[in-house]
Amino acid sequence: MLDRETNKKSNKHPEHKHSAHDHSAELKRLSRIKGQVEGVERMIQERRYCPEIVQQIKAARSALKSLEASIIEGHMRHCVKQAIASRDPFIVQEKIEEIILLVKGQG
Repeated sequence: MLDRETNKKSNKHPEHKHSAHDHSAELKRLSRIKGQVEGVERMIQERRYCPEIVQQIKAARSALKSLEASIIEGHMRHCVKQAIASRDPFIVQEKIEEIILLVKGQG
């Protein structure tokens, strides 16, 4: 977050609290991903053919990327939209910085 006086990141913003967002749809997807990862584990234990294992790993990775995109989209549609509606430039800037870091892979 930006400190209003120093214009630097701080961990506190007195008026801003993060609101809970419903991620129940993502939990269902995550459960499926867990199953895929457990499948990879079983395949390795069963000494399955390497390309089959790699295929399953790629499927799990793709599912994780899709989950990531879904959560970022939800963040933008809920949290960022809420920040913009607040008309607080510091909260809006905080959300913009969050998105930039996520896009750059640093968040």
